[in-house]
Amino acid sequence: MSNEFLSTVGTQEEAGAVSRAQFVVNAYIYLGGAILAFVLLSFALHYTGFGFAVLSAMATSQYVWLGILGAFMVVGWLASSIADKAESNTTQIMGLGIYVIAEACIFSPLFALAAARMPGAIPVAVIATILLTVGLTWTAISSKKDFSFLGGMLRIGGLVALGAIVAGVIFGFSLGIWFSAAMILFAGGCILYDTSNILRHYPTDRPAGAALHLFASVALLLWYVLRFVMQFASDD
Repeated sequence: MSNEFLSTVGTQEEAGAVSRAQFVVNAYIYLGGAILAFVLLSFALHYTGFGFAVLSAMATSQYVWLGILGAFMVVGWLASSIADKAESNTTQIMGLGIYVIAEACIFSPLFALAAARMPGAIPVAVIATILLTVGLTWTAISSKKDFSFLGGMLRIGGLVALGAIVAGVIFGFSLGIWFSAAMILFAGGCILYDTSNILRHYPTDRPAGAALHLFASVALLLWYVLRFVMQFASDD
């Protein structure tokens, strides 16, 4: 009886390992699809002049950007809730799609600004983001360390960063290159946390939700790498 029980437990653990491995593969497939969709949408928005229109609106009042950030946070929360909680895979993918559209829209004015002032910054930022993401992913996998302990620190850091951003918009001061550098470190911590979570803890029936969280972290890294490159170049 004891041997039969141990055999059954071993079989269940093996099945769980296979399920987790397939989940990880599926999550990264969805991540690849989200990145491709983001690239295509960003090109479409750029060539329709959407980003420049947003920049013009932002020039009229600093509160326009605050409203855009607020809308992005609400949409991001809604999309994350859909992807995390929905049982239907189609609904989870819909949540991921909504988030990708929201990211493309909020990136559009930054891409427009970069294209107008220093177009070379965009490919530099993209390459740097890819290299950093690959390096952080390899660190999370090869170290075999559980980075879930970062969760609490990242939540506090995120609230502090959000407060600084809102204060900067309201009172009209620039957060500067060092804030961008700090946010690059923050985004790197998010990628480590999300990768570790996908490898060990995230529910295996929600690959689109896992992809959404990792996509959000990679997008955050790209945002601040691009800002850093632009700020560094302008200081020179």
